[in-house]
Amino acid sequence: MMKAISFLLLAALLHGCGKSSDDNSAALALLATGGSAGCSTGVANSATDVPTTTATGKYKVVDTKQTLCYDSTTSATVSCSGLGYDGSYSGNQPSYTNNGNGTVTDNVTGLMWTRSTDINNDTFVNSSDKRFQSDAVTYCENLTLGGHSDWRLPDIKTLYSLIQFSGKDASTYLGTDTSGLTPFIDTTAFDRVFGDQDAGDRIIDAQYATSTIYVSTTMNGDKTMFGVNFVDGRIKGYPATKSKYYVRCVRGESDYGKNNFSVTDSGATVTDDATGLVWQQADASSTNWQDAVDYCENLSLAGETDWRLPNVKELQSIVDYSRSPDTTSGAALDAKFSATSFTNENGCTDWGYYWASTTHVDNDNDAQSATNATYLSFGRALGYMTGSMLDVHGAGAQRSNDKTNIATEEGASSANLGQGLFYYHGPQGDILRLNNRVRCVRAGN
Repeated sequence: MMKAISFLLLAALLHGCGKSSDDNSAALALLATGGSAGCSTGVANSATDVPTTTATGKYKVVDTKQTLCYDSTTSATVSCSGLGYDGSYSGNQPSYTNNGNGTVTDNVTGLMWTRSTDINNDTFVNSSDKRFQSDAVTYCENLTLGGHSDWRLPDIKTLYSLIQFSGKDASTYLGTDTSGLTPFIDTTAFDRVFGDQDAGDRIIDAQYATSTIYVSTTMNGDKTMFGVNFVDGRIKGYPATKSKYYVRCVRGESDYGKNNFSVTDSGATVTDDATGLVWQQADASSTNWQDAVDYCENLSLAGETDWRLPNVKELQSIVDYSRSPDTTSGAALDAKFSATSFTNENGCTDWGYYWASTTHVDNDNDAQSATNATYLSFGRALGYMTGSMLDVHGAGAQRSNDKTNIATEEGASSANLGQGLFYYHGPQGDILRLNNRVRCVRAGN
C-alpha cells in the first residue's frame, strides 16, 4: 500500500501543476527517506542575509498595481469603490526608467536593477542562465555594469519590491506558447522570462534567487533559500544547494526592507518609521477573507478609523526573516507585535497565515480565476506529503487559497491527523485554511 501511495505522489510530482522543479527535487528526496512528521519540521540554520532593522533608514513599499476588484464567488470584475480590496486603494505606483546601459532605475525605491536575465550574454534567456544560489551571490558581487561595480544579489524583500499583481498565475496553463501570459513584473522595464521548455523545464520554472536563507529548513532538512517566482506570483522556500535559479542583481539603497518599529498609542499600535505604516499591534481572530476586509474597514483603534486590510506587499514588509517557529519559538515577526499561536493540523504549536487584500488571479479566465486571495505565512508554510506534515515553503512564504470555500478549490483533497478535517492541494500538499489571522494597517500621519 505504501508503495502505491509513493508511486501516486511521484506521478503527481512529475505531472502536477502549480509547482517548481526545485520543489520536486526536495519532494523526491523526501520520498526516498520517508520524511518526518514531528512538530519541529526544521533545524536551525545559522545562515542569514542582512540585519532586519535600521535606526535611520526609510523606504517606500511599491504598490501591487492591482487596479481591478473581483467578486469572491464569480470572479467577475466589480466596482472597487468602498470595498476595501487592494484595488480600492492606490499606493506608491510602480515607475521605472530604462537607463539605456543594461540597467533600470526604480523611481519609487531608488534601487537600480540589471534589466536582462541573460547573464551569459548569448542573447537568449534559458537554463544556461540559471545559477546555484551561492554562485548567484558571486556573480552579482563580481558584476560590472553601467559603470557600477557595487552590485549584489537582492534579499527577499528587495526582490519582492518588483512584483506586480496585475499578473496572472500560469500554474495551471498547459500550453507551450507564452505570448498570451501575463507575468507578475513590468515587462516593459524588464525581460519576459519563463522556464526553458527546450531543456525540459515547465513554463513556471522561472524562480529568481535571493540572498535570504531560511533560518530553519524545509522538506527533509533542506537548506532553503527564499525566492520569487514572477510567473506564478509567489514567494516560496527553495533548495539552496540542489537547484539553479535565474539571477537579477541590484545596487543602492542598502537599507531597503529593514524595519524601524516602535510601540505607539499606549501599546495599541506599532509604527514602522522606515515605511511610515502604522500597524495593529495585536492580531485579530481568524476569519474568512471577506470578513477580514470588513473587520479592518470598520475598525476604530487609537482614535483612528482609516484602517484597512494591508495589500500583500505591505504585509510582506513586516515579515522578520531572521525568525521562525523552529528557531525562535514564535512567528516570523518582530517581538513588538503580538502574534496568536494555535494548534495546527498536526497537533503542534504554530503561528498562522495572515490575509492580505490582494487577489491572486490565475490565467484560466473562468468562474474561479479570481477566487483566491494572497496570504503571508508567519508560521510554518505547511504541506501534507506522504502522510507527513512538513514545513514545505518556510515561515515568510507568500501563497494563496480560496476566499470562500477551500473544499471546492481546484485539486483540493482532505485528511485528518486527529485534529479535525483539513484540506490540502498541489504536489507539496499546501495546507488550505479558510480562516486566517488578520492585522490591519493605516498610513501614518
